[in-house]
Amino acid sequence: MASKPTAGDLQIITRIAVFRGLKPETVEHIIAPATAIMLSPQDCLFRQGDPATAFFIAINGWVKLYRITQAGEETVIHTLTKGDSFAEAVAFTGSRYPATAEAVSDARVVRIPADHIVRCIRESPDIALAMIASTSQHLHHLVQQVEQLKAQSGVQRVAEFLASLAPSNQGPCVIALPYDKVLIAARLGLKPESLSRAFAKLRSVGVVVHASHVAVNDIARLRQLAADDRGAIRGAFRC
Repeated sequence: MASKPTAGDLQIITRIAVFRGLKPETVEHIIAPATAIMLSPQDCLFRQGDPATAFFIAINGWVKLYRITQAGEETVIHTLTKGDSFAEAVAFTGSRYPATAEAVSDARVVRIPADHIVRCIRESPDIALAMIASTSQHLHHLVQQVEQLKAQSGVQRVAEFLASLAPSNQGPCVIALPYDKVLIAARLGLKPESLSRAFAKLRSVGVVVHASHVAVNDIARLRQLAADDRGAIRGAFRC
């Protein structure tokens, strides 16, 4: 069910990359028709190939973007959470969604209609420049993902993923996995069995998995492992 965004929603919305550099009154005009949507796990926001009728901002929870290959397999492109915007580029070009967006947890998402965005752009071209900058940021993220898949071992990808969720930069901590291990594996370009092997190998550096929580003895060591040259750690980890 859709509702008007709350004051808390608006605080998150106005900070996203798309709106940086725009005047407050311009942002208010853009988000005037916005609606907030509550999602349950597996609820679909839009499907690959659907006409792009809106762009979205995640307020809380997790949403995955994925494509279905010609072989019928699901390829996860990105996972999104608080403060992430998505589908803005296709919203103002009038094309079709290139991927499917599906909730993987209870989530709250704000929807802004595409036709309203187009009208706003015609009134204020600065909005288009802001959206181009946001699209560039998304492209940079995808390039980083490709680089990670090419340059990092499976163990390093898992280490970096865990480090990105850690609440501190050093010392021990307990990390709550944000979604199930099958999705984590897909997000990191691994098979589920490869993810399990990577977790097993990380025990030697003080990483212990307890169901949906991971205890880390030294997060700084984990970050260093993720950043090390792949060849330098090949002798310690083979995956």
